[in-house]
Amino acid sequence: MRKFNVNVNGKSYAVEVEEIVDGSTVTPVVTKAAPVAAAPKAAPAPVAQGNGAPVKAPMPGLVKKLCFANGTQVKKGDTIIILEAMKMDTPVVAPSDGVINYSTSEGANIDTGAVIATIA
Repeated sequence: MRKFNVNVNGKSYAVEVEEIVDGSTVTPVVTKAAPVAAAPKAAPAPVAQGNGAPVKAPMPGLVKKLCFANGTQVKKGDTIIILEAMKMDTPVVAPSDGVINYSTSEGANIDTGAVIATIA
């Protein structure tokens, strides 16, 4: 028997799986119905600072690149952040003209709806 931790819908379960020996089948057996230690969650993004319209993350992912420096004037439609999710880069664009103030940093893991910048 080999033991594995399996995550299902955010809960971790310890399972034992019988190895195939001489053509016999694999037999999974759940040894614990109660969740094991919870998987680590992404750190929440800091709350946006200052006045202005919040820009929220459209999906969870890794902040791969901040395209401007804080305090830079951006135009509606400019790519302001590159998010990586499922090995794909997704641009996040400015919803309006204004001065950008990021509330996240490169390399941060963010959740859907987290405020990642403000544009004032």
